[in-house]
Order: sequence, then structure tokens, then C-alpha cells
Amino acid sequence: MKRIFLALALLASLQVASAQQQVKSVSAAQKAAEKAIAASQDVKKGTKLATWVKLGQAYIDAYNAPTGNGWIGASRADLALLMADDKPLSSEYVEVAGQKMLKEVYPTRDYYYNGAEILQLIVITQPIFPDALEKGAEAFAKAWELDVKGKKVKDISEGLRIIEGKLVDEAYNAYTFGDIDKASSYFEKAALVSKQEPYAKVDTSAIYNAGLTAWMLGQNERAKKFLEESVAIGYYGEDGDAYAKLADLADKDGDQAKRQAYLEEAFIKFPQSQSVLVGLINFYLSSGGNTDRLFELIGAAKENEPENASLYYVEGNIYLQLEDVENALKAYRQCAEINPEYEFGYIGEGQYWYNKAVDLQDAAAAEMDYKKYDKIMAEFEQALKNCVEPFEMAFEVTKDDNIKLAVCEYLKNACYRFSYDDPVYKEKYEKYDAIVKAARQ
Repeated sequence: MKRIFLALALLASLQVASAQQQVKSVSAAQKAAEKAIAASQDVKKGTKLATWVKLGQAYIDAYNAPTGNGWIGASRADLALLMADDKPLSSEYVEVAGQKMLKEVYPTRDYYYNGAEILQLIVITQPIFPDALEKGAEAFAKAWELDVKGKKVKDISEGLRIIEGKLVDEAYNAYTFGDIDKASSYFEKAALVSKQEPYAKVDTSAIYNAGLTAWMLGQNERAKKFLEESVAIGYYGEDGDAYAKLADLADKDGDQAKRQAYLEEAFIKFPQSQSVLVGLINFYLSSGGNTDRLFELIGAAKENEPENASLYYVEGNIYLQLEDVENALKAYRQCAEINPEYEFGYIGEGQYWYNKAVDLQDAAAAEMDYKKYDKIMAEFEQALKNCVEPFEMAFEVTKDDNIKLAVCEYLKNACYRFSYDDPVYKEKYEKYDAIVKAARQ
């Protein structure tokens, strides 16, 4: 999860690398902000629209000033030239969300570079105002209140857009460093700013992430509020995850009818979602309900889309979860009958045999009786051989390089077992091992 958020943080903050960020010095930004604050508190100036627009912009400048002139996506070498007079106080290698990064410490901020020495994170350590973004949003809200003729709609909207984006950046930074509570707060603030008039471009991902992080924190009512809002506006998270989380919250509330409703609605929209599928199966098993309902749902989907091979893959997963291996394999193989270019039916069968081989290997390691051990090892080797053909079919038909590489990992491991005794498997092992090694370079 941390790696996903780190990648999203980079994408959310990414700017054009050639667009050097120009910010005011800390002293200049502080002086301008203090002047704007004083103007807003003046009896006469405080009634003017321009005063509040300037205050909002001054708070944005005050937020930006401590970040220096670096920008996300800039190379360390470029910044060393551009900021020749702004040297770091110290530098060290640290681990952030499982990734080794170079941390450079400046008086007001820390820069974090990835392995390619590209700036990936900027963390303000000495802000001019700890709540500059929130204060800026309040200033623009006041400006909008005074802008009865709509003269400053563009300026106010742009200010709110910038503030909303900075709040999202702060949320991802906090999550990356493991402060989920802080991240959740920033996501909520970003969602609120995104709704402010006249900007009013609702950030659906901020709403969802506020709910997701609240769920992670065990803040159930708050999580329910944001996740319900997310679903209502059509943002469901990855593979309908918002539904899965809402079902979990309903379960914790003891509302099994609502839990079932969330899961079934999610299954209709996202039949391939493993989290939803597992949630549904667990619901029927734990509630003593009839698992035939699962096949009613998948059957209805197949009637609507009889040529959709993915639905048979889902059916195979259902059977496998219910430990009906024969029907699971039958469903996986039907995928290829409907669409020979659909890789997941082959992958489903390959993973079944591979996982069975792993389980048998573990059982053999724990077995003390030699005869039983030999029997288990024979079953292990047969299961391992059984996974090769479906995985090779998946390798041949998939157009996705990531899937191809993942399948190669399985094939390399499976073929290695027999590579010393069988030239056919040796050739296969060398082929897939070479692909994996090339991808890692």
C-alpha cells in the first residue's frame, strides 16, 4: 500500500521538469503576508474584494517560500546548478516507504531524491505559517463572498485550485512517512477546498482517500461518511474497493443486510474484484447463507455478456474459494474456449497447480514417514509440471509486459526443478530465466 501511495504522490505532484519553480524568499513572503493580514484587519480595507484576494495569494506564497526553488521531477544535478547559493546543511541515505532515498536537509525543508537522483518529495520543516493553506482557503472564501459581480472568479478559482493541490501533496507526503492520521486530515481538507465556489471541481479521489485512511485508522463513522459520498458520486476506488470497505463497516455495525447489499452491488459493477469476491464468499459462509446466490449473480452477468471470458475466470475463482477444484479448472478452461487470447483463464489454472505444488512441498518437508514423503513428492512434481503448460499459454497470448514477466517468474521456478534431469525443462528454464534477468537490469 505504501508503494502505491508513493507512486500516486509522485504523479499527483509531477510538474513539467523544465518549469523551474520561482518562489519568494522566506523573509519577503513573510513580510508580504503580514502586510496582507494587516490590510484584512483594517476597517476600510477589510471590506474590499482585492484585499482578500491578495491575502489568499500571500498565504500561497508563504506556503511555497520554505520549499525553495526545487520542484518534483527535477534532477539533483540541475538543482545544484540552479540553486548554487542554496546549499544543503547535510545529506544522508534513508529508507522511505521501503525505498532507499537521498535526503538533503535545508534550513526550511528536506528534499528526498530517488535512486535516479530525481527529486521525489519536498517536506517543509520550518513553515512561515503552519496553517497557510487553510488560511488561504478562508481568504478566498471571503473574497468570493465579496465578489458579487464576479470580477475575480478566475483569480479565486486559481487560488483554490493551487491550495487544493498542495493539500493533496501534503496528504501523500504524510501517508508516505506513515502518519495516516495527518494524511487523512489533509485529504479531508483537500476535498472541502475542491468544493469551494467558484472553483467547485470536486476531488473525488481526495474524498475516497479520506474515507480509506479513516477506515485504516478505525474511525468508522468518519470512514462511512466519506466512502458513502465517494460511491454516491461514482468514485469506487480500485476494483470497487469503496464497496468492500463499506461492507466491512456494515459488518462491524452488525448490519448484515447492508453488508450483503454493498457486496452484491459491487460484484455487479466489478465482477473481477478479488476483494469483493472474497468478501461475498465470506459473507455467505459466515452468515450461513446459500452460496448459490453467487452463481445466480455470475449467471446473470454471463447472460448479459455471453462472450465475456472474464466472467468464467471469476466463476473459476468462486469455485476455487469454495474448494471445488474440478469446476474451478473447468471454468478457467472455458475462458480459452470463448476467447483464446484471454490470458487470465490460463493464469488461474497455472496458479492453482503452482500453489498446490507449494503446499505439497511444505507437507513433504513436515512428513517423517519415508513412504508417505515419496508419495507427496511425486504429487508435488506432477502439480509443478501441470502448471507449466497453462502458464506458457498465458505467456504467449498476453500483451501486458508486466503480466508476461510475472508469468516468467512462475515458469522459471517451476522448470528449474526439472532442469538438471530433463533437457526440455532445462531449455525452458534458461529461456525464462534470461527474460527475468534482462527485466531486472
